[in-house]
Amino acid sequence: MKSSFLLALALIGAVAVPCGAKVNNDVPRDTSFTVWSTNKKVIKKHPEAKLMLPTLPAGVKAYENVVYTHFDKTPFGPRDLHVDVFRPDNDSIYPALLMVHGGGWNSGDRSLQVPMAQQIAKAGYVTIPVEYRLIPEALYPAGLHDVKTAIRWARKNAKKYGIDPDRIAISGCSAGAQLATLAGVTNGSARHEGKGKWGKVSSDVQAIVSMDGIATFVSPENIADSEDYFNKRGKLHVNATWLGGLYKDSPDNWNEASAVNWVTPASAPICFINSGLPRYHDGRDYLRSLYDALGIYSECHEIDVDVHPFWFFHPWVDETIGYTVKFLDSTFKSQSAKRQ
Repeated sequence: MKSSFLLALALIGAVAVPCGAKVNNDVPRDTSFTVWSTNKKVIKKHPEAKLMLPTLPAGVKAYENVVYTHFDKTPFGPRDLHVDVFRPDNDSIYPALLMVHGGGWNSGDRSLQVPMAQQIAKAGYVTIPVEYRLIPEALYPAGLHDVKTAIRWARKNAKKYGIDPDRIAISGCSAGAQLATLAGVTNGSARHEGKGKWGKVSSDVQAIVSMDGIATFVSPENIADSEDYFNKRGKLHVNATWLGGLYKDSPDNWNEASAVNWVTPASAPICFINSGLPRYHDGRDYLRSLYDALGIYSECHEIDVDVHPFWFFHPWVDETIGYTVKFLDSTFKSQSAKRQ
């Protein structure tokens, strides 16, 4: 049993280069954020935490290493981006959930979303962990444009994978939650769309799940923290790096990447699932107030734990999946969801 656990942990602990995937080895990668390193840190303070390992449930089938877009030319040569697809093993049509991993826009990979994706698929969804370009390869808005392209790909390929094209959601964790929130809030925004493939297909989503991701970069606290970090260390914090500089040097990107600035009647309903760490709530309450003013549904749940990547661990991931599925069910299977 112990050897099996260690093998599974090793498989998801390193940056994933899935078997059979077409990967350009010249693409730079940061390997600092892994399940393995996170597990070592968390269990020191929370010995009750049990890592959720990837396990394909009975009745769920997988399509792995699917190319959703290709770049003929990048600074590192030709480049494929991939998704994995999990869905009930039958011929029915289901809503889809694209899932965006975290890692500070700098590290991590789509395998981090696989354990949750497998279990959510069991509940009657087509779940799709998404690969996107990170800081070592490309700065904002490349990652957002990749996510929008992945949504268009899912809708374009709806028949092939048994997806209802009118019921597509997006979720994300940490940095991935920021991207997922921005993608769903900016439904219909040409400014945020990018020039990726399937340009004539809509990238709109009908629901968002944000797991401990910020909804704004332009809060006074965030701007001041980034300035302070630079003044003390002589280098940019990861969010400023991703956005092309400090706020004073790159205000357009800071504002464009802040979901609170782009709420419209077309923005998708949202479910926030947060840890007890306030720094990851930035912009959440303000965004919800904007939603309230427009009559757009939102809900919020806080898991009482001081662990940011709570979605990796039992018992908190069980609660997280429960909130996610309940929200998606109410959004897609009921017409009368009420504000919690």
